Order: sequence, then C-alpha cells, then structure tokens
Amino acid sequence: MVNTIKNTYLEISVKSFGATLTSVKSQKSGYEFLWQGNDEIWNGQSPVLFPVIGALLNNKCVIGGKEYEIIRHGIARHREFELFSKTDNELVFVQRENEETLKSYPFKYELYMSFKLDGNSLTVTHTVKNTNDGKMCFGIGAHPAFNCETGDRIIFEKPENAYCERIGADSLLNGEKDLILDGSDTIIIEKHTFDKDVMIFSSLNSKYVTLKKEKLGKEIKFSFYDAPFFSVWAKPNAPFVCLEPWYGINDSHEKADSFFEKRANITLDAGDSFSFCWKAEFSEK
Repeated sequence: MVNTIKNTYLEISVKSFGATLTSVKSQKSGYEFLWQGNDEIWNGQSPVLFPVIGALLNNKCVIGGKEYEIIRHGIARHREFELFSKTDNELVFVQRENEETLKSYPFKYELYMSFKLDGNSLTVTHTVKNTNDGKMCFGIGAHPAFNCETGDRIIFEKPENAYCERIGADSLLNGEKDLILDGSDTIIIEKHTFDKDVMIFSSLNSKYVTLKKEKLGKEIKFSFYDAPFFSVWAKPNAPFVCLEPWYGINDSHEKADSFFEKRANITLDAGDSFSFCWKAEFSEK
C-alpha cells in the first residue's frame, strides 16, 4: 500500500512494503527528485538497511554461539511495515519481528520509520527499540537514490582530505582505499565515477553534501549529520546517485567471532532505543 502526504512545496509517497520512499515531487514544477527504479539498471529506490549494512562474510554471523544467515542489507527491506500514524505532514511506519525473522536474526525489535515534511525539506528518522530481555546489536542505514545525470556535482560542506574504502565483487571490504577528495569539496558525476562500486567515507568534517543539478537549476542539500559512515553509490553511468548514512559497514574477510564484535555495530540494552535521521532540502529555480 502507498501513502502520500503533501504541502505547498513537496508531495511524497511511501509504500508500506519495506517502508520505501517512492516519490519526492515538486509541487511547483512537478519534477521528480527521487529515482523511480528500473529493472534493467537498479529497481531499488530507498531501501532501509537493517540489521546489516552490505554483506556479511558468506552471509553468516555468530550470535550467542550459534550461526545465523542474514541476507545482504538485511531483512527489513523485504518485509511489510504497518502504518503507525499519519498526519498532514508526517507518516510513521513500524515493523516488528516474527517467527521467520527470528530464524535469521534472533532478536525482537520495533523499527519505526518517520517521514516528515517541513517546507521544502523532508526528514526521515529511523528508530530501533530493543524489546528483548537482554542486549541486542545491529547495523542500520539509509539508501535513498536521487535522479542525477553526468555533470552533476556532489559538493561537501567543507573541503576534505578523504579516502574511501572499497568493496570487491563479493560486496566485502577488500582493504583497498582510494583518495577521492584531496583538499577539495567536489565529486563530479562522470561516466566512470562508480566503476569501482560504492565509495565508503568515514571521519568526514562535513555534515552535509549538496547535489547540484545545474543543467536543470535544481539542488538537494542532504544532511547526514554524525553518521560514522557516509557512502555514495550508483550503477556505472546510471541516471541516479545514492547518498547513504550508515551506522554499520560491510564485513571484510577478517570475520569477527561474534556479531556483537562486528565493526561499527550498535548494541542496545533491554528497553533502550536508537535513532538517527537524514534530511533533504529541495530547491529549484
């Protein structure tokens, strides 16, 4: 089921399956800012990544001494969410564990997704609540894709000396790092920008980037705030770009003995919650 809200500036739609953002449309021009998906290129739009980011080694992890198999980017994006609340300017969805999820991820949880409009901005908030009697751990992230074309620029808030980590064909970190920003603030989207797959940045000084679409006179200011990882990805030469705040990261070939020890995973005590958000401000001439 698809739910829609709008204000003077924007109209957004979110489908309950995966709590997937499916449209961010300008009320002024009718322009669609969000990638609409294409089975021949990439049919995703804005998947929710939980409880893993990227891939686990052999898609497996160890929790409480037992081995579990969790698919790439996790289970949340492949399940329905329930519409928790709807107002004129906000949609909130919730997903909880069931018998099937407990077979691959042995924790109970409540995962809330909030989509809130305020003027020309959209804020998306992810909240995980631990409903177990003991500790739980997880990774969580966002993966929104915005329409983009060759020549568009991603401009960081501040000049950066930034290397990115790389993954191999198996979606695991391969130990390779590339210097992407050498005292500069701009990535120009070119035909071969994503030939080596995703760029995974960490320890950035910037809290936001601006996607400038100068040919169309449009831009998106995308705030990822204090996310420990900020990733930029697209299929090579595809007409979109994903801007991704991550609280977690892919496995490497050096696997942790326990999921609780996995690099960048979040651990919550019983009854506790964790939230993060991203914000996109949409402008056009």
